[in-house]
Amino acid sequence: MPCVADWLNNPFSIVQGIFAQNVPNSDWEKKVTEYFKEKLKENNATNWVPSLNDVPVHYLKPNSLVKFRCMVQDMFDPEFYMGVYETVDPNTNARVLHFGKYRDVAECGPQQEIDLNSSQTITSERQTFYCVPVPGESVWVKEAYISASQARVSPSTSYTPSRHKRSYEEDEDMDLHPSKQKEQHMGSGSEIHGCVEPKRLETEASAGHHLTSPNCSSPLDLNFPLPGEKGPACLVKVYESWDSFKVNDVLEVYGILSVDPVLSIVNNDEREGSALDLMECMDTAEEQRVHSPPASLVPRIHVILAQKLQHINPLLPACLNEESKTFVSNFMSELSPVRAELLGFLTHALLGDSLAAEYLILHLISTVYARRDVLPLGKFTLNLSGCPRNSIFTEHIYRIIQQLVPASHRLQMTIESMNRSRLIPHKDYAANRLVSGVLQLASNTSLVIDETQLEQGQLDTTGVHNVTALGNLITWQKVDYDFSYHQMEFPCNINVLITSEGRSLLPSDCQVHLQPQLIPPNMEEYMNSLLTAVLPSVLNKFRIYLSLLRLLDYSISEEVTKAVEEDFVEMRKSDPESVTADDLHRTLLVARFLSLSAGQTTLSRERWLRAKQLEALRKARLQQQKCVNGNEL
Repeated sequence: MPCVADWLNNPFSIVQGIFAQNVPNSDWEKKVTEYFKEKLKENNATNWVPSLNDVPVHYLKPNSLVKFRCMVQDMFDPEFYMGVYETVDPNTNARVLHFGKYRDVAECGPQQEIDLNSSQTITSERQTFYCVPVPGESVWVKEAYISASQARVSPSTSYTPSRHKRSYEEDEDMDLHPSKQKEQHMGSGSEIHGCVEPKRLETEASAGHHLTSPNCSSPLDLNFPLPGEKGPACLVKVYESWDSFKVNDVLEVYGILSVDPVLSIVNNDEREGSALDLMECMDTAEEQRVHSPPASLVPRIHVILAQKLQHINPLLPACLNEESKTFVSNFMSELSPVRAELLGFLTHALLGDSLAAEYLILHLISTVYARRDVLPLGKFTLNLSGCPRNSIFTEHIYRIIQQLVPASHRLQMTIESMNRSRLIPHKDYAANRLVSGVLQLASNTSLVIDETQLEQGQLDTTGVHNVTALGNLITWQKVDYDFSYHQMEFPCNINVLITSEGRSLLPSDCQVHLQPQLIPPNMEEYMNSLLTAVLPSVLNKFRIYLSLLRLLDYSISEEVTKAVEEDFVEMRKSDPESVTADDLHRTLLVARFLSLSAGQTTLSRERWLRAKQLEALRKARLQQQKCVNGNEL
């Protein structure tokens, strides 16, 4: 039987063995998938597979098995490839069948040629996704995945760290003599890359997420949605069930790493005489540049297995199913003290305001659980007004949220940032790609919008579009991507928290006015000491708590529904002016998340009364502030 080293370090040997045993039977593809699926089910086997999220590409062996936790940023057009092809030796006329699946370049023996007219040739189709690391992924998430990894990697001999960029003459020599590339391609992995790899580059992008491509005069934009993001972008080639994946989905893929130098040939002059010429001669230069970036900067992964992730919290089981029942029940048994500790922690963070802390917990576990027509159900955008104008407080609130949730982003809302930012993704038809924007985020990302620095000024056209996009995101949980001639709706599930001095200019589901019980003389010192005082084990419980409760089902019995309706009718009778249908909807939402925060998956009379009490306190505070200021908040 093949050992671990075979299926991890040389998966092609496994595929070749299964292919050779089963040809011409088409079942070989299914058997390959089943083989790797079974291997990865073995105890901790997924931790043995090196991850492109953790390991720079130059540490990974070409054509080895890798994994990648990513978001689908764009989908390219499907591409055709030779699934099975035949080679012939002109001297002996000996014929050999090969598989083209999981490869970028067709492989031949030393004296063989591909028979393009062979009746054995099978043309197949695959889908290419342009994938980036999950935008705004928290540092603690990355660190937890790295610490769980048992992958053994060392710098690949295919990369020479101290080597300078090869000369243009070397490039020209390689590209004008494709036979040299072919000869090297037939050798071992280290020979391939040792001969023709361009300047070694880290997988991490700079703050502007541009990397210089060896074959392009201008920098290569890795198209990350958020500024300052780091990590590799990958072309992920999917062979089965690609219809089940869509833009903005978060995936974990297992596949064969391809960094073949021949993929780096992107300029038209260089392509002349190349084997790739026939396949891509119809593309524009800009499209070639974007769709065929150097493999050293944007590696390819040929997917054997892929799954859509429910969440990216490494402290939770990947899927909440029968196997994870024990984990869930054990955690639920200690939920009450965890909630109490989290409430205390957030109360301190919000300067002693326990009501605001209650609502912040409800906000952090909220999620869109269904859509009725165009209305997203379960969204709970919180406007925390009354925040100090100095940005230190709001910065630290965001830092605390970063420590609690798996993915987040802070958007500072100023006239200048609204006029200059690229929030909405748009289609670039010249390059045939979707250019990312800040609002291209994965589901369950926390977006903190800081309005405390907003001053009077004039919004230009871009600014108006950006503010409208934020309003649509909050109200409808959708972003309208700009396709020039039309807009395309992309539904989303983003938790939006707005920090502001007065009432936010943006819509919200719930406004809580902050009432600090203490004003620390040194805000920076106070907030820092708050974070350092929390034990890592306690912080991990908070992280599990917030992620787990978002995944639980919830229901209301007919009996409680009837009681709530009767209660609402009584409320309307006693105060018809101020009690509206919106109040009922908001109180039901508060009751839902209040129940879930206590680990209850159904509404009880007790929780309904507590929700009414919280809402009464919140409204009374807003009314009090309105009377103090003499205007509406």
